Amino acid sequence: MIFRKAHFEEVDEIWSILQFAIKSRKNDGSNQWQDGYPNRNSILQDLENDCAYVLADERGVLAYGAVIFDEEPAYNDIVGKWLSDGDYVVVHRVAAAERSKGMGIATRFFNEVENFATSKNVHSVKVDTNFDNLAMMRILDKLNYQYCGEVYFRGSARKAFEKLV
Repeated sequence: MIFRKAHFEEVDEIWSILQFAIKSRKNDGSNQWQDGYPNRNSILQDLENDCAYVLADERGVLAYGAVIFDEEPAYNDIVGKWLSDGDYVVVHRVAAAERSKGMGIATRFFNEVENFATSKNVHSVKVDTNFDNLAMMRILDKLNYQYCGEVYFRGSARKAFEKLV
């Protein structure tokens, strides 16, 4: 398995993974990602912004996420308090392929992001999720991310987490 930048020729595969995640969120009773976001253009923008990453094996993409080393403006207005004020990496749009179910792939993706961050001398990983995305909150808890408060995206409150690495 390898963690690497995504390629434009993988857009269809990544979009299928995101569609599976969108359907899974709905089946879990979550409102997250039920409003047309993320979409195919989200992937293209991530690729253009050089922040599209995958965890892949010899059969293709197992997980996808946007790994952003720039400031996330919404995080400046947290209702709560971050653990740190320095440089950080943001993780958005994490989704795992259907074939990877039960393999801990999303957890592995976060582990890879943490290693990548430290290799760039960045020691904070920040992430947010919908209040009803229990699967993601379990992953964040297992990986010792700390709940820091709420941030707002597209008019909705999201739970904000940070881990110092």
